[in-house]
Amino acid sequence: MPITPAQFKKVALSFPEAHEKSSYGNPAIFIAKKFFTRLRKEDDSVVWIVDSMDERDHLLEIDPRTYFITEHYRDYPSVLVRIARIDETMLKKMLERRWRKVAPRKLIKATDEAAAAKPNVKKAPAKKTARTKIAKRA
Repeated sequence: MPITPAQFKKVALSFPEAHEKSSYGNPAIFIAKKFFTRLRKEDDSVVWIVDSMDERDHLLEIDPRTYFITEHYRDYPSVLVRIARIDETMLKKMLERRWRKVAPRKLIKATDEAAAAKPNVKKAPAKKTARTKIAKRA
């Protein structure tokens, strides 16, 4: 299911130290003092900075309906992602990758340690039904 602008904002701001501020007159999301992402209302796309121009060009080639660029982004390792073509899970994965590139190392370490310290939630044993009880008696 495609994401909405409200979902975009909720997901983007869910990352540690994410905050909204203006960038060149447009609302954008930053991590600490570094640009993280923004939603381009003019074409309903997310600005996603990737690792290299090769990666950007590969994305443009394999799925031009989802990924595109404008003249402004031609010389940068950035790609625009149409929000109508992605779901919340994909957005989280994209932004997590970017967050790990721009977040301060101490923050990444603390976040990873906190996640590792959380106990694993195990599934509760299946409830016994009348059918299960009858099967065990037989």
